Amino acid sequence: MGLEVAGGGEAAVKGKFWGIVVCFFLGNGSLFAWNSMLTIEDYYVSLFPNYHPTRVLTLVYQPFAFGLTCFFAYYEATMNTRKRNLAGFALFFLSSFALILLDVGTKGHGGIPAYIGVCIISAFFGTSDALVQGGLVGDLSLMCPEFIQSFLSGLAASGVITSALRLITKAAFENSQNGLRNGAMLFFSVTCMFELACLLLYAFVFPKLPIVKYYRQKAASEGSKTVGSDLAAAGIKTDQDRQVEEDTQKHERLSTKELLMQNIDYALDIFLIYVLTLSIFPGFLSEDTGSHGLGTWYALVLITMYNVLDLIGRYIPLIKCLKLTNRKGLMVAILARFLFIPAFYFTAKYGDQGYMIFLTSFLGLTNGYLTVCVLAEAPNGYKGPEQNALGNVLVVCLLGGIFSGVVLDWMWLIGKGW
Repeated sequence: MGLEVAGGGEAAVKGKFWGIVVCFFLGNGSLFAWNSMLTIEDYYVSLFPNYHPTRVLTLVYQPFAFGLTCFFAYYEATMNTRKRNLAGFALFFLSSFALILLDVGTKGHGGIPAYIGVCIISAFFGTSDALVQGGLVGDLSLMCPEFIQSFLSGLAASGVITSALRLITKAAFENSQNGLRNGAMLFFSVTCMFELACLLLYAFVFPKLPIVKYYRQKAASEGSKTVGSDLAAAGIKTDQDRQVEEDTQKHERLSTKELLMQNIDYALDIFLIYVLTLSIFPGFLSEDTGSHGLGTWYALVLITMYNVLDLIGRYIPLIKCLKLTNRKGLMVAILARFLFIPAFYFTAKYGDQGYMIFLTSFLGLTNGYLTVCVLAEAPNGYKGPEQNALGNVLVVCLLGGIFSGVVLDWMWLIGKGW
């Protein structure tokens, strides 16, 4: 068949529930491996106590995630989105398996060679993130808003699931010999299986859902060149190039620069959200919160509370009366979050663990809520190819904010002898 959208209204809703479920799992898979590495930070701190692994691994990860996402965003109009996302999930799976092999090969001993190996795998995780997150956000931006919301909720849920698994494995192995190591290896075994499941879901289930085929056919009819292989995987043949040549005016689209200039406030919003969040989470919460009654459980509890409230925050915009859509209102709310910096500083210095848990929870809640408000609202009113491009641009800004926040996170160490 050609580029005409078949099925109309029926196809536009058929399979929507399963699409939302799959998007949730794909969001999970996009960060599950990286969150696993962050969540077992107590194991890496015990292996490499002098090398600040919670900060260094993130600092290694982010340049690859940010730099490659910029590259992919520049060429998004002609990139094969299907191959990009499949490559990303495959690399997540292989990198997670490599962490297990590295630990088995070094017999759980620390040292520089093992540390370098872990850092290299962290860089592979960053590469996978650049492949998957930008590709999926761009792809889902041209579909219904519920898909992008579900995907973003899945990103947050990956943190909740990994935190819960870490608490369970820590409790199960705490009193056993090599308990930390056994728990970490079980953790990454689960990660490998989950990433493989996401790879299979994206390859064989998602492209065949009627609602997904409908939106991809619609995007192709508007001139998108990124969905051809996805449609082919669903058994739909297109003669897109010929039809685009016949009606070039119909398929004209705004350039990436024009989209950025029209949405510069959204780009700044998403950048500032993650500059603030990553300047505090996870490095500050793991190393700079003092000593408290929870002992070695304290950092895990803080990270878990952040992840749980981040997930909850991403569902609040589903209640229409609570969804913030005003562009100026979004900017004011995002700038107000910078009050977290003095709040965390004085709480770490003078407050007790209850205040710190509350602050961490509120940090997560606002992060999740504002992220969905921005990314679900920004693509409205554009054609499919433009929505895909804008989704990629906003992910660049998101990862740029994360990278900047990770660098600024080191400022908490000023005056502490490092």
